[in-house]
Amino acid sequence: MTVLGHVSKAAERLNAAIGFVCGWLLLIMIGVQCAVVVLRYALNAGYVWMQEVVVYLHASAALLACAYALSKGAHVRVDIIYRHVEPGTRRVINLFGTVLFLLPLVGIIAATGWPFAASSWAVWERSAQPAGLPAVFLLKTLIPVFAILLGIQAVACLLLPGDRFPHDRPTNPDPTQ
Repeated sequence: MTVLGHVSKAAERLNAAIGFVCGWLLLIMIGVQCAVVVLRYALNAGYVWMQEVVVYLHASAALLACAYALSKGAHVRVDIIYRHVEPGTRRVINLFGTVLFLLPLVGIIAATGWPFAASSWAVWERSAQPAGLPAVFLLKTLIPVFAILLGIQAVACLLLPGDRFPHDRPTNPDPTQ
């Protein structure tokens, strides 16, 4: 296997592990949301920090799972033409879409997200709510992390051998492989 092949496989393994963690984040989020509802309506108690935990977990899972979704070909796309064309044509569509749209967008998000996160770290930004979580800067850090992970996976998809993009590969329900 070439160096590029190893890089591609490493990116896929990284994103598979992150995808696995995101699955657990969503389960935890569901549990916390259920607790918020029970506390609110059964015990007439509400906690701002618990509501913010739900938002943080949801945002974290959504941002971090994007690269995993790309690696599995699970992104939403307009299939009117795409599903009726040959795999070689799909490869060309994916190549142009990745190079002309995805990578520039990832670059813009990384370039604008980095200073946004850095300024949040500079002041150790907290929640605007008095009883909220004291770590908004961590959540904002996920914006450039999202862009970096998605960019790495996009390049890894471009490096896949032959005319196979993630959606053309057999799906593997085991995220560790």
